[in-house]
Amino acid sequence: MPANFEELRQRLNEERERLGKGLEQSKANAPAFGETREGSPYGKKEEGAAETYEMEKRLALEKRITDLLGEVEHALQKFEQGTYGLCDTCGQPIDVERLEVLPQANLCLNCKSLQSKNAKARFLSR
Repeated sequence: MPANFEELRQRLNEERERLGKGLEQSKANAPAFGETREGSPYGKKEEGAAETYEMEKRLALEKRITDLLGEVEHALQKFEQGTYGLCDTCGQPIDVERLEVLPQANLCLNCKSLQSKNAKARFLSR
């Protein structure tokens, strides 16, 4: 395994720790379900709408963090299996330059491009 792969593993471990702390912090700072704030000058409906918006925004952020954490965990599992740096779809090596930018990348540029095209085609065919 090339020396720079060990550096990438270290970056992935640091990212896993950072994302985990971010997720814990987000959940710890979330108001308890049903907890209300002091009255709004606009009335209960507007206050409820603002609280719902904030909750949806927090949940979307937590989902994004969870998804990123899953990608990082997957990359670290690939290290353990000895398959890090290989495309999950075609098995070909992923460019080191791509891994340096995105250490959790699990697809080569060719397969990622095909995945994006297929997703776009499915979206447009709806």
